[in-house]
Amino acid sequence: MATPARFILIDDSDADNVFHEIMIRRAGFTGEVRIFDNGVDALKFLRDDPLAQPTCIFLDINMPVLDGFEVAQQATRLLEGKPATVLLMLTSSDAPQDRQRAAELPVIQGYVTKPLTADVVRQMLRVD
Repeated sequence: MATPARFILIDDSDADNVFHEIMIRRAGFTGEVRIFDNGVDALKFLRDDPLAQPTCIFLDINMPVLDGFEVAQQATRLLEGKPATVLLMLTSSDAPQDRQRAAELPVIQGYVTKPLTADVVRQMLRVD
C-alpha cells in the first residue's frame, strides 16, 4: 500500500470520527482528513473525486441507510483501477461472521477493530 496522502472516515458516530481523526493526527499525519457520517454522501464523493492521490478509507459496518458492506459493494466499481485507494473496515464488531463477510469482498483490504490507534496509523504511514 502506498503511504496515504489522505484519509476518509465513513462512520455515523460523530464521537468516533472525532477520536479517529485525533489518532490520525497524533500519528503525525498532516494531510487531508475527510469525514462522512453516512454512506450515501461518501459514495457521491467517491464518484466525483478522481481518487488520484493515495487514499485510505476507513469504513464502519453498522450505519443506518447503507451499512458498511453495502457501501463497499457499491464502491467496488468506483475503486476499480485505483490502486492508490485502500478500503479498510473500521468497526466495533469483532464478530467472526463480519470478518468473514469482509474477507469475501475483494474491495475490502483489511479489518481494524475500533478504536483506531495512533500506532496502527503510524504503521500505515511507515512512521516509527
